[in-house]
Amino acid sequence: MAVTTKAYVRPRAFVRVRGPEAADFLQRMLSNDVLAADHCEALLLTPKARVIAPVVVWRRGEGDFLLLTEPELGETVRAHLTRMRIATRCEIEPEEHTSTVVLGGSDGIPTRDYGVPAVEVLDAELDASPPDEELERLRILARTPRFGAEIDDTVLPAEAGLDERAISFEKGCYPGQEPVARLHYRGHANRALRVLDVEGSAPGDEIRLGDRVVGRVTSSVSDLALGYVRTEVPDDTELSVGGRSAKLH
Repeated sequence: MAVTTKAYVRPRAFVRVRGPEAADFLQRMLSNDVLAADHCEALLLTPKARVIAPVVVWRRGEGDFLLLTEPELGETVRAHLTRMRIATRCEIEPEEHTSTVVLGGSDGIPTRDYGVPAVEVLDAELDASPPDEELERLRILARTPRFGAEIDDTVLPAEAGLDERAISFEKGCYPGQEPVARLHYRGHANRALRVLDVEGSAPGDEIRLGDRVVGRVTSSVSDLALGYVRTEVPDDTELSVGGRSAKLH
């Protein structure tokens, strides 16, 4: 049976890291094991494990890596890696590409951002639509954090669920490793991303349990919201957002 596909434009910035020591450098700088596969999600973190940028790492060849990040973070990634490079033998430069997400596709870089089989394809000549509410709905249902909404410099990776998809707990040291590992092995996040069934919410709305604020909406579509909610709030709890009834999805 044929698989129905749909293509969407995926705004991106791209940074090339290439050279004889590129692999070792990225292995020391990023949160995931960039040598374990041809592609992975990873984080560029501060020493206190605050997120500088999420990236997708594509290993194109020996000593040749392309980092895919959010459009507003390309220069941030390039500048930060350049400052940290010191005497490492690699070049760090921007590249120009187009990126398309193909839902139902199989030929490209796999992405789990939308909770359905999908790939990200570079420089493809496809009839791609701009991102729309249905794509945002899939992202919210998949609890995929987006920089500037669910991710900023106040968020820890575990709070956004990024420890499950963008961090290796087996590899060697990288900036932010100690607090990430300490929270993973000895503690727990106080809040987590949750999906709510609620009509007409907006980013910034408080999520309330009775009179107590237990979270805040970060993204929304017509009848769904994504937001950080205190981890002790049970799934079957009646909540409210902006005076409207809300239920954890």
